[in-house]
Amino acid sequence: MRVLIVEDEVRLAETLRDLLELERYTADICHDGESGLDNALSDIYDLVILDVMLPKKDGFSVLRALRQAGKTVPVLMLSARSELADRVEGLDCGADYYLTKPFDIGEFLARVRALTRRSAAKQLSGLTCGNFTLDRASMELSCGTSSVCLSSREAAMLELFIREEGRLLTETQLLEHTWGSTSYDDGASDPLPPTQEAQLVWTYVSYLRKKMQALGANRSIQRTEEGYRLTAADA
Repeated sequence: MRVLIVEDEVRLAETLRDLLELERYTADICHDGESGLDNALSDIYDLVILDVMLPKKDGFSVLRALRQAGKTVPVLMLSARSELADRVEGLDCGADYYLTKPFDIGEFLARVRALTRRSAAKQLSGLTCGNFTLDRASMELSCGTSSVCLSSREAAMLELFIREEGRLLTETQLLEHTWGSTSYDDGASDPLPPTQEAQLVWTYVSYLRKKMQALGANRSIQRTEEGYRLTAADA
C-alpha cells in the first residue's frame, strides 16, 4: 500500500512517514498544496494524508480539486483547527476522516488501516484508469459524479482495455476476451465470418466510446489498421 503525506511541518511529516513504514506502508511526502495535488492526481496512492494549512494551496482546495477530477482515493485530513465548522467543511469537501492535531498515534494508525482496507476492497471490484472507474461487480462506469451502466460484453471489453492501457489489441484478442475462445454472436450457434467479427468488435467499441465521451472520460479507444488501444483522450 502506498500513502501520500501532504504536510508542511517537516518533522511531523517525517515522523508520520517513519510510523507508516514501520507498518509496512510505502510513504511519500509533499510539503505544499500544489505539489500535493499533482501527486495525488497520479492514481498511484491508496491513501492521502492531507493537512489543512498548507502553503501555495490549502488542504480544502486540494481536496475539492481532487474530487472534482473524479479521484476517489481515501483522504485522511489533519488539522490544528478543531472547530466544528472546519471539520464539517473538510467532510463536505470529500474527506473520509478528519483528525485534529495533536492526535493519538494509535488512533492515527487505526484510521490509516481502516481507510486502506476500504481502498483495497474497492480495488477488488473496481478498475480505475485516468478519471474514470469501472465497477466489475455492478458493471457501472463512473466518472466524477456521473455514471452509466454497461452490458456484460461492454464491461468485459473495457476491462481488457484498462488492464492493457496503451497496448495495441487485435480484433482476435478482443473477441477471445469478450466472447470466449471463439467468436460467437449472442445467441448464435456458428462462428461469425471474419468480416462480421470485425464489425462486431467495432460495434461494441463504438458503444464504449460514446459512453466514455458522454461521461467526460479522459481516455478514449483509438482505432488503427492493426487493432485498437486505450490512450489519453487528446492523443
